[in-house]
Amino acid sequence: MSSRQTIKKVLNSSVVLVEDDTGVERVLLGKGIGFGHKPGDTVPPNAPDRIFVPLPDDDRQHLTELLAAIPPGYIELTREIVALAADEGLDLDPHIYLALTDHLHFAAERTRQGLRVANRFTWEMRTLYPAQWTIGVRSVELLWERLGVQLPEDEAANVAFHLVNADTGAEQADPMRVVQLLNSVLQIVTHTTSARFDEDDLHKARFISHLQYFAERLFSGKLLTSTDDFLYTQLAGRYPRAVDAAGRIATYVRQTYGAEPPNEEIAYLALHIARVAPE
Repeated sequence: MSSRQTIKKVLNSSVVLVEDDTGVERVLLGKGIGFGHKPGDTVPPNAPDRIFVPLPDDDRQHLTELLAAIPPGYIELTREIVALAADEGLDLDPHIYLALTDHLHFAAERTRQGLRVANRFTWEMRTLYPAQWTIGVRSVELLWERLGVQLPEDEAANVAFHLVNADTGAEQADPMRVVQLLNSVLQIVTHTTSARFDEDDLHKARFISHLQYFAERLFSGKLLTSTDDFLYTQLAGRYPRAVDAAGRIATYVRQTYGAEPPNEEIAYLALHIARVAPE
């Protein structure tokens, strides 16, 4: 990137918000890039190991807030995971740095709270996407080695799923159908819970990220099919309002799209609803 990059904001030791000579803003990731710098400083043109992530206008504020709120160790871990993916020949959208960093941090938080979220899609991910699965397994190992957080091995499937969705060559669902679904779900959540979303709300961005994956599974006919209701039962006791809202979403999906979300899908929706609308 040849134009001069000026620091607008230091988010943490590994992330700064920069602006080039034309006024375009980007997130710049680099180990220690935030140390000793302040707004107005120019980024050295030959700084090693830099990664620029574009910021669309509608994502700029909540993405920068997200990165500022997450410890730098998770950002560095994501950089290492993406490097492993590049070694395997995967061409990933730059926003993987944001989505995967948030996911790893959230997974660690759940683990510390003693909330186990099993991934029943593990077999399919291991079988259909072996390269991504292998990277996911290594990611779980690295999380333990680098940050001392021990996740179950099936968390590898979640990492693999992020890699698959970030693949620039992957087929995507009809964007209009996805948008319509997301809007309807957000209306259901706001009408049945305490959640109130602003346009630049960080929690809204995280929730929509999960809904996008749900939409991909719904419109590709690959909703989770496990009959194991352990997570659903666990959440029903801890987050009854979130489970009720998720059930209403399931009813909407059944009536609108003719698909029957199983309790496992409802449980995953409830888990994320509980995050944006505490009981």
